[in-house]
Amino acid sequence: MDILSAAVMLFLIMDPLGNLPIFSSILRHIDPKKRRKVLIRELLIALFIMLAFLYAGEAILNFLNLRSESVSIAGGIILFLIAIRMIFPQEGGVTGLAAGEEPFIVPMAIPLMAGPSVLAALILLAHTDGTRMVDWTIALIAAWGVSSLILLFNQLFTKVLGDKGLTAMERLMGMVLVMISVQMFLDGIASYLKHV
Repeated sequence: MDILSAAVMLFLIMDPLGNLPIFSSILRHIDPKKRRKVLIRELLIALFIMLAFLYAGEAILNFLNLRSESVSIAGGIILFLIAIRMIFPQEGGVTGLAAGEEPFIVPMAIPLMAGPSVLAALILLAHTDGTRMVDWTIALIAAWGVSSLILLFNQLFTKVLGDKGLTAMERLMGMVLVMISVQMFLDGIASYLKHV
């Protein structure tokens, strides 16, 4: 996997367009002067957490004694489930915050930005080729940067795309993520069969 493919995969998993309405509803109750500061703080916390998982991923796998094939297959399954939720979204809120309460780490940084699927994908990247950590870091920062821009300019994207446009974009991103997840799953099985 090259840098661009890794960045696109991470961007799709972060799902900034799908998170736009959630972020908007969380920030709506915060003082307008503080909204941007809160959002930037949460985005930076998410980046720090993702970098920590990227660089500690190999140690985590070694500690758990996991092979790369099992991580690839599990990662493919997780991504597939996330993609299905993007294509067929479920009703109900996910914030758990009282009106006016300022978010701190949860739910904006974790799990909305740095969710389990992103962290699993970062561990998988680190384990797949630990010699390319600079490439994976660039891919992560690129995906995070584009996602952050979309979330920082959420009002613009909501106006341009509208509710139906956002839903269509999220479902399209979900379809692409389904294909990536199936490929990860098949790569894991192929690698496992070679070593049996």
